Amino acid sequence: MEETLPPDSAGAWGSSASTSLDAYRALRADRSRWLPIALDIARSHGLDVGSPQVFVTGTNLVVGLGAHLILKIFPPLLRAQFISERGSLAQLAGRLQVPIPEIVAEGARDGWPYLVITRLAGTLGSEVWPSLAEDQKQRLLRRIGETIASVQRAPLGPLAAIEPRWDEFMRRQMQVCRARHRRLGLAPKFLEGLDDLLRDAARLIPMDAPPVILTGEYIPENFLLACDDGQWSLAGLFDFGDVRAGWRDYDLLGPSAFMAAGRPGRVRSLLEGFGYAKPDYALKRRLMALMLLHHASDLNSHICIEGWQDKAKDLVELQDLIWAI
Repeated sequence: MEETLPPDSAGAWGSSASTSLDAYRALRADRSRWLPIALDIARSHGLDVGSPQVFVTGTNLVVGLGAHLILKIFPPLLRAQFISERGSLAQLAGRLQVPIPEIVAEGARDGWPYLVITRLAGTLGSEVWPSLAEDQKQRLLRRIGETIASVQRAPLGPLAAIEPRWDEFMRRQMQVCRARHRRLGLAPKFLEGLDDLLRDAARLIPMDAPPVILTGEYIPENFLLACDDGQWSLAGLFDFGDVRAGWRDYDLLGPSAFMAAGRPGRVRSLLEGFGYAKPDYALKRRLMALMLLHHASDLNSHICIEGWQDKAKDLVELQDLIWAI
C-alpha cells in the first residue's frame, strides 16, 4: 500500500534537516518522514511508486522505483554532491564502455535537489569481491584500472569549475594531515614520518598539471559486477557525488587500499590497466602521500592488508607493502 503525503509537505523536510548534518541524519534514519515526499516527487513525473525500495546505505535519500529507475534526493547542505553527480553523468554519457546511470529527470522540492536516474543491472561489488578467486580479482582490477583511465580521458567540461580547485584542496589537506591522522589513531611510528612525506608530496604531487575527472571512490560499494559462464566482469559504475578535478593518480587509492591488498599480482594488474609499468620509488611515494591526503583518508579502517601495522616500521615500508610488485 502506498504511503500518503503528510500535510504541509513544504515544511516536511524540516528546516533543521536542511542546515544541520545531525538533523539530516535523523531525518534519513526515519523513512516515515521523507519517503512520502519522495513518492510524491516520483508521482509528479508520472513514475511508478507501487513497490518502492529504500536504500539504507550511502549519504543521500535513495529510493528504487520498480526495476529500472532510482530517485536520489540531496539535502541542501550536500548540494555540491548533486552538482557533481549531475555534471558527471552528463559529461560521461556515451563516453565509457562500462555502463553508468542515465539522467531521466531532475528538479527540486523545497530546495532539496533530486535526480531520477536509470537503475543498472548487476551484483554489488562488495557482495561478490571477497569470495572471488585470485585470477578473477586480478582480471577485474586490470579492468578497473582501464576504466579509471577511460574516465580520465573524457573532457572535463563544466566539471572544471568544481571547487575547491586541486591545488587549493591539496594544500588544505596538507595543513590538516597530521592533526587528522593523530585524531584517527594512526600509530606514532607512522606519524613520525609525516613531515618527510609531506615535504616530498609538495614536490611529487603536480599542483598545476592539466586536471582530469576524479571520482575519489573506485571501491566495491560503487560498482556492479556480472557473471557469465563463471567469469565475472565489470557491469556498471555509480555514485559520482564526490567528483572533483585533479591529478590522475588520486583515483588509484581506493582500489589499492580496498582491493589490491598488497598482493603483487593485483597491484600489477591495477597499475598496468591504468597505464603504469612497474612502480618506482617516486610513484609509490606519491601514492602514499595521496592516500594520507585523500578526503576520506583513514588508514586504520581502509588498508585491507591483515596485520599491516606490524608488517611495516615506517611509511616507506608501508608504501612498499601496499604497492608490492
